[in-house]
Amino acid sequence: MSSGNSDSTNAAINSALNKDERHHRPVCIVTGGSLGIGYAVCKLFSQNGYNVINLDIRDFEQPLSNCLWKPCDVSVVRNIESSISEVLATYKRIDALVCNAGIHVSATIEDTDEALLDKVINLNIKGAYGAIKSCLPTMKAQGSGAIVVMGSDQSFVGKRNSFAYGLSKGALASMAKTTALDYATYNIRVNAVCPGTIETPLFHNAIDNYVARSGANKDDVVAEEAAAQPIGRLGQPDDVAELTYFLCSSKASFITGSLYAIDGGYTAQ
Repeated sequence: MSSGNSDSTNAAINSALNKDERHHRPVCIVTGGSLGIGYAVCKLFSQNGYNVINLDIRDFEQPLSNCLWKPCDVSVVRNIESSISEVLATYKRIDALVCNAGIHVSATIEDTDEALLDKVINLNIKGAYGAIKSCLPTMKAQGSGAIVVMGSDQSFVGKRNSFAYGLSKGALASMAKTTALDYATYNIRVNAVCPGTIETPLFHNAIDNYVARSGANKDDVVAEEAAAQPIGRLGQPDDVAELTYFLCSSKASFITGSLYAIDGGYTAQ
């Protein structure tokens, strides 16, 4: 056999082995994983041997190995159901689910019309509902699974000018606790990670909107936000990703139904 043919055969074998290896990796589905906290979550899970499927309306801000972007508007439940069915057709399993997709809105109840309220509920609450409900049958059949919903410091405390957003994060906290109780007998764990002020595109968008309304200096506003945290800095997406990964790992096998503040001490005040 010639050297060229041997090289070709070896390449085919390696390709088949790599494909087989990919299909033996644990699988993590992330909603809203293309940037910010979601991106950091996708990156960390992929670095730890997972196949990661990101359900988002936009592609990754930068490509990640072992991560697949599946275009999906998770504010529509039937879209989530369809996407997760496609994931199962390929990977046959779901080991972890991170419900991260969300939208932030600054408004009082009087300034929140019904259309805006529906938008927040559909993405922040129904998006998590659809993803969890679609993953549970597979996790039940496996007898295992870990789910993290992305709450907020507003899962614990109220904040001014944050009616719809705070409402949605309170709902997600309840969703984590009730689902944890309902599915503990299947060895499915459900927890909520509750970030405070994290420096993400969502954070900067909110600051930019405030600056546009108020005329304040953005650098001053960002510095004030950092100073408001007892630990003296803004949180970073990697901080949240590390906690999320831990809660999905075997090291957290006795943790379910819990809400974890990761807010630099803000809600301890």
